Amino acid sequence: MKTMQMWFRLAACVVLFASTLYSQDFKKHVIYQVVTDRFFNGDTTNDNPPQSSGLFDSTKTNWQLYWGGDLAGLQQKMSYLKGLGVTAIWISPAVDNINLNIPDGNGNATAPYHGYAARDFKRIEEHFGDVNNTFAAFDSFTSSAHSNGIKVILDFAPNHTNDATAGEFGSLYDNGTFVAACNNDPNGIFHHNPDIGDFNDRYQLQYYTLEGLCDLNQENATTDAYLKAALKQLQQHGTDAFRIDAVKHVTWGWEYSMANSIFNNAGSFLYGEWFQGGTGDDLYHDSYKFANKSGIGLLDFPLEVAIRDVFASGNAFSEIDNALAAENANFIWQNDLVTFFDSHDLPRLLSVNNNTNRLNEALAFVLACRGIPVIYYGDEQYLHNDTNGGGDPYNRNQMTSFSTTTTAYTLINKLATLRSGSNDALAYGSSQQRWLNNDVYIFERKFFNDVVLTAINKSDTTGYTISGLNTALPAGTYSDYLAALLGGSSITVNNGTGGNNPVSTFTLPAHAVAVWQFTSTASAPEVGSIGPTVGQPGMTVTVAGKGFGSTTGSVLVGATAGTVKSWSDSAITFTIPSITNAVYNVTLKNSGGTASNTIQLTVLTAKLIPVTFTVNNATPTSPGDYIFLTGNTVELGNWGTTFDTAVGPMLDPNYPNWFLNTSMPAGTVIQFKFIKIAANGAVTWEGGVNHQYTVPTTGTGFVTVNWQN
Repeated sequence: MKTMQMWFRLAACVVLFASTLYSQDFKKHVIYQVVTDRFFNGDTTNDNPPQSSGLFDSTKTNWQLYWGGDLAGLQQKMSYLKGLGVTAIWISPAVDNINLNIPDGNGNATAPYHGYAARDFKRIEEHFGDVNNTFAAFDSFTSSAHSNGIKVILDFAPNHTNDATAGEFGSLYDNGTFVAACNNDPNGIFHHNPDIGDFNDRYQLQYYTLEGLCDLNQENATTDAYLKAALKQLQQHGTDAFRIDAVKHVTWGWEYSMANSIFNNAGSFLYGEWFQGGTGDDLYHDSYKFANKSGIGLLDFPLEVAIRDVFASGNAFSEIDNALAAENANFIWQNDLVTFFDSHDLPRLLSVNNNTNRLNEALAFVLACRGIPVIYYGDEQYLHNDTNGGGDPYNRNQMTSFSTTTTAYTLINKLATLRSGSNDALAYGSSQQRWLNNDVYIFERKFFNDVVLTAINKSDTTGYTISGLNTALPAGTYSDYLAALLGGSSITVNNGTGGNNPVSTFTLPAHAVAVWQFTSTASAPEVGSIGPTVGQPGMTVTVAGKGFGSTTGSVLVGATAGTVKSWSDSAITFTIPSITNAVYNVTLKNSGGTASNTIQLTVLTAKLIPVTFTVNNATPTSPGDYIFLTGNTVELGNWGTTFDTAVGPMLDPNYPNWFLNTSMPAGTVIQFKFIKIAANGAVTWEGGVNHQYTVPTTGTGFVTVNWQN
């Protein structure tokens, strides 16, 4: 019996390793987002469990109660998802949620069917699994997904537990053992601040209460360890990636250490919900600084706004083009942005404009544009409910059809297959606008010699003559990859120069989408992805692309070789060598010594520990001036003196004292100073010698100093 148990554990480890090995590269994936409760009821025995009875509505008339969808239901529809062509499924939070009914303002019963009212991050919600809150249904679901080539993305909400003033009063449990509540918190597990009043105030965003939900204090060593242990447990049960809820409202500095902890456990991909209205948002600069340095991608809200404006509200395509241009200039890892237009927080596109042509066109756009596309469940069935404009909860519909013959289902399958298949332009390529007017957008993705050219005409009445179009497609005739599914036709490309080959004049009919593509054979290694983008020596990193060869070659981080752990023609893994902390270029060489292009990797000093810095009586500041932290390691910005290189801006709820939660290298003696960066960019250093601090090896740290004049 012991021998059989040993083999079972070994087999489980092999499955986990295989499922996470290449989870760090999500660029070839197409994500399908589901609200688990509203998808499919696969196990009726968990509809009305005893510990949370009365929260289920079999009639599906109360949109705030459970309707029966569960992990077993997702598993039973796996063939439908595989046929759709999606390669990753993002499920709503599956951890144990509160068990009590909290009536809404009108006295109607409500339940956390959405999953964002956690009570125990180390157990599975009984409505999704079983009455004992075990991982059995979750394990079965993740195993089924992996056997069908589908990665599992779990929505995780580290910002809060549940309602602070009602129900369970924010209660947090550790695998069934009570830890604290908002009204019973002697050890400071939670923050105790009012609701956020100013959503442009960095301090309020991170430390105040979001919508009445009990706000977790990640600077507390117990909270820090608990959340990281819960994430590790979820990885051990087959979770390949995490969507981090309300990432703008969690302590930003702590999230660097959260990501580092996840990446140290196993290969993973992370992306966060940093809600913003567009590239003109007051905290847009903070958002791309966060993404560039933390290793956490972001949901692409600026592009989402533009997509909905263009396809639902009739705005000109220039709005999309401008958003792409701005973000591509600001984000280092543009192809790790996660693109979408419908979600559980937005009225569905069809509720804004009930035009299936526009929905098809928007689907084609997100599937072909730069970034990792998300399909919101039911869009492939043209699902929508327009009650009260279709907003929450009416955008969280019951899935009512699983037809595999809709135009949208076929479209998603074709473009998902192209992205995950042999043409790497969609996953790794650059993005270039090639032809534009108010109704027509033609854009090109290019990765070395792989090219995908996409044309969209959103007008329902007007066809356009397309002349003067250039492309990187080689000379020749190209049929529409979509096989005229959306009215496209073939084009003829003529010889040109400099990657600008002229396309013979053609007509793009009303509400037509066409895709033309060319796939090349790599003559040398072509690198398109690295993940994670930041890590310390000893961490495993994945490099992906094409043309690596089947025989093991080598990887250089700067001039130092990393240890290769696995090698295939399209993906390799290696461990970061013991080198000085800095930003490096990584180069891959095939077995014949032919080198690839380079890709950036930030090498940390050591694993990351949350440390809160406070400087008292800092030099006076005026509106627009901020205090920043800088120091002698890459984690401290290597003495950087700009908004993007220094650490900050710091927070000043008790001016002139400033503080900031950061992530620092464990066990390292660091040297640092504080600087003022004025609104015009002028820098004022504090005087005196460098401050010095030894970062703890575990837990969390705190350091307080006085500004040196």
